[in-house]
Amino acid sequence: METVASSGNGLATVLVRGAVAEIVLSNGRLNLVTKPFLVELNEALARVGANDNLRCLVLHGGDSRAFCAGSDIKEFDGLRSDASERKILFEDMVLRNLARIPFPTIAAIDAPALGGGLELALACDLRVLRQGVRIGLPETQLGGLAGNGSVRLARLVGPARAKELLFTGETIDAGKALGWGVVNRIVEGSALECARELAGTIARRGPLSNRFAKQLVDAAGDGPLDAALSASTVAQQKVFDSRDLHEGAAAFFAKRPPEFEGR
Repeated sequence: METVASSGNGLATVLVRGAVAEIVLSNGRLNLVTKPFLVELNEALARVGANDNLRCLVLHGGDSRAFCAGSDIKEFDGLRSDASERKILFEDMVLRNLARIPFPTIAAIDAPALGGGLELALACDLRVLRQGVRIGLPETQLGGLAGNGSVRLARLVGPARAKELLFTGETIDAGKALGWGVVNRIVEGSALECARELAGTIARRGPLSNRFAKQLVDAAGDGPLDAALSASTVAQQKVFDSRDLHEGAAAFFAKRPPEFEGR
């Protein structure tokens, strides 16, 4: 694994192995969401998103006791009518930038993901959760609100289940998280190792295909069906125009692994 960059205080480090990148969160024992943390994470996302050689990203909490335990409550002091300018808008932008990474992303959750931490995981395409780890959006216990998380969670699990988690602020275990569709996989061992294996599988598949698939799935819930289907036609034409599809077909008949180039 090659360390590509670690900005500022090393709160978000980018590691790259082949076509798979990792962003390691490292903001103390709980990986609290602070302004400096968000600044460094945003810089890491910009570097990763601009690398055309990458095919998958894994986001994880490193050796910390939490994947991410949410906002640092100490930063709330003094935030009133200026909260949007000083906190909310920038945090929302970082989450949007994570969601807009052009290739598949995976959150490897080996320790609790709470509040803003679960919002980070929800902004990824896939989530792998270690058995015994709990996740949730407990903001209401403090009178707060998971704004970004409310929207993403509702799209993922439906309004009734999203409202239950938001209204009660309770955490859920791995079994319920999988059953409700909050996570894709649960593992007895390391979520990070499982995510790395999954990322390796994704990286061996057609990179153009996966990028277009991500765009189409995301667009499916954003507008009219006819517009989404029209976008799928355009995407499919671009795939047929690519070298990758014809390399994949040739490899199939030659009974060998395809060598995709992402073009």
